Amino acid sequence: MKLEGAWVLLLLAISVSSVPIDRKEVHQEVKDEEQVESMDTGLYYDRYLREVIEVLETDPHFREKLQTANTEDIKNGRLSKELDLVSHNVRTRLDELKRQEVSRLRMLLKAKLDSTNTQSLQMDHASLLKQFEHLDPNNQNAFEAKDLELLISTATKDLENYDAERHEEFKRYEMLKEHERREYLKGLDQEKREKEEQRMQELKNKHREHPKVNAPGSVAQLREVWEETDRLDPKEFNPKTFFKLHDTNEDGVLDEQELEALFTKELEKVYNPKNEEDDMMEMEEERLRMREHVMKNVDTNKDRLVSLDEFLKSTEKKEFNTPKEWETLDAKPAYTEEELQRFEAELRDKEEELKRKEDTLRQEQELLKERGKALEAQRREYQQAVLEMSQRQKDQAAAEGQPPAGPQGELQFRPPQHDDKAGKVAVVENVEDALVQNNLPAEPPQNLPTHT
Repeated sequence: MKLEGAWVLLLLAISVSSVPIDRKEVHQEVKDEEQVESMDTGLYYDRYLREVIEVLETDPHFREKLQTANTEDIKNGRLSKELDLVSHNVRTRLDELKRQEVSRLRMLLKAKLDSTNTQSLQMDHASLLKQFEHLDPNNQNAFEAKDLELLISTATKDLENYDAERHEEFKRYEMLKEHERREYLKGLDQEKREKEEQRMQELKNKHREHPKVNAPGSVAQLREVWEETDRLDPKEFNPKTFFKLHDTNEDGVLDEQELEALFTKELEKVYNPKNEEDDMMEMEEERLRMREHVMKNVDTNKDRLVSLDEFLKSTEKKEFNTPKEWETLDAKPAYTEEELQRFEAELRDKEEELKRKEDTLRQEQELLKERGKALEAQRREYQQAVLEMSQRQKDQAAAEGQPPAGPQGELQFRPPQHDDKAGKVAVVENVEDALVQNNLPAEPPQNLPTHT
């Protein structure tokens, strides 16, 4: 069952991923329906989000209300009130999903506390769960309208910050790469360092030597996709047909994933995973920049979706036919020298902190070893004392003529003994043999007369 545009807006996560769609063989004007796998949003509650979507979509009433809802109804939580009217079966499944999510969050909290050596014998789960904003922690067993409202508002807020977080993550990635490059060069002698610097500069220059990149969303860029990806005659380019071709799930809008798929041809001009000089992390950052550029110029109502009307109106703008030349990432550094210095200072602080922890752990390890040695010495002393005590008991028993004691203190009786012809005491091995040797009957005599 395909998602409506409003439902995609309801949970923006459906369209955040930046993985391109590979479509090689398209010869018709309108290609067959294509199933696009939903990608992970990067949110820590992504699975819970998607499972709630799937369950709510099975309720006819809720789906009908969704189709007539507008952007504001979804964002301000009015749609959440319709949850009271869904079927009992749907509510039961939603309740179970929430209980599973609460259980998962509890496990995450426990793992976090364990990793920080925090005592959690009397852990207040209800209080700790309040730090998660995508569900109501006060009611951990039932999925209510407030849960849907919180899920919508939290997903909207998190995904609005998602792009900014990705840019910041990329900047730190680039600074770390530059830091490691400088540290590597410092470890070389002058001759090797000069050769390596020359090699690195040649790779950088090679990366910059690429064909012209068309501005994303421009007529030149769309015509290139029309001709090379869709395999259609460039002279017959039609914006409306183009829109329908690339609305892969046919929900009437182009979401962020569908837009990013349009930039693959442009990115292939600059990046090749087989080339040493091309960084695939930079390619994904470039893809994100292209998508943001199109959204800024086309998405007039800022709902992170491009409708057919918005798309067609964008083709009427001057920028569509005569865009500015697109500048790739290599045209401008992702960070300043001051930002790099602050980043390196952070790395030094973290390294020092790790060294302090390492020293503390080493000291604790040495202390444990010493304690282990002391315990081993005590164990040996105890064993020696037990052996000496046992020997003294045996010696004392022998001196008093008592049978020797066994290892558990039990008495050990000796077998009968007799003197041999040499006058030595011999151990009698067999009682019957002893009786025969002394002319004694094996059985006592019977019916002896009684004496008064």
